[in-house]
Amino acid sequence: MAYDSAATRARLLDAAYAEFVDLGFAGARVGRIATAAAANKQAIYAYFGSKEALFDAVLGDRLQVLADVVPFTPDDLPGYIGALFDALTDDPGLLRLTQWKALERPDASPAELEAHLAKASALAGARGASTEQGMDVLMIALAAAQAWSTTAEAIRNPDGGAEPARRARYRAALVRSTTAIADALLNG
Repeated sequence: MAYDSAATRARLLDAAYAEFVDLGFAGARVGRIATAAAANKQAIYAYFGSKEALFDAVLGDRLQVLADVVPFTPDDLPGYIGALFDALTDDPGLLRLTQWKALERPDASPAELEAHLAKASALAGARGASTEQGMDVLMIALAAAQAWSTTAEAIRNPDGGAEPARRARYRAALVRSTTAIADALLNG
């Protein structure tokens, strides 16, 4: 059987994703990643160059998946935030990975900065507001979309009702509040 370079790289990314989600950048071990990917440590360095570059590749890969699953639509920010909420609650590892990144490597990469500025500018441009106002709306909406997954179940569901029904009510409140925030900050 011939060696499949693309398959090895994909296995390494998948194994690294699991390792980084569970243990963060500092806790992750290249040896465990290689073992989980049925590869050797040298393959990680050959494909990615370093553990840091592997972490960046995992972030880029998973955030691109998220961007493809939930494309940004500045004319429908509430719809985008609702879809983002769905994606993050369906795959909590994505949010956990970004939390590890924020804790361990808090600076924004040039690609992150560019993506966020583009979204903020698009939001603002549609309503004649400043990029700063667009960024305010985006940051508040993104934080609200993540709040469900970052809040203990007993707090997010204080009445102890059925979790799917409570999640649906939160999602509806998220979409309504995103509309209100955008209207207040971009039209004010």
